[in-house]
Amino acid sequence: MTTPDEFANVRYLVDDVAAAVHFYTTHLGFTLRSNPAPAFADVVRGPLRLLLSGPASSGARATPDESAVPGRNRIHLIVGDLDAEIDRLRASGLTVPGDVVAGPGGRQILLTDPAGNLVELFEPAAH
Repeated sequence: MTTPDEFANVRYLVDDVAAAVHFYTTHLGFTLRSNPAPAFADVVRGPLRLLLSGPASSGARATPDESAVPGRNRIHLIVGDLDAEIDRLRASGLTVPGDVVAGPGGRQILLTDPAGNLVELFEPAAH
């Protein structure tokens, strides 16, 4: 089991590892940790290690049908100023679809990486 001082790992299946690495390192502040083969890379941001598994990687094996229920799982990145982040991403050429959703806990918007995996940018409400 992962200990509290280790990374929390999330695996995303991607169509193009290089495009995914570029997206996360250029736009979302991740750092490339390793890219041992064109089929796989991992990037980190704080305690989060994102495993980017391309079609030729062992991690990209088909999920059993009973486990393949489409969920809306996503990584959740906290930002200090959501509007400024959206402006920065749009200025860099990214499409930021949808509208900001606000609730009692804060405001959020969803992005997709080049493979369609969800990323939530979340600005906590001031308390």
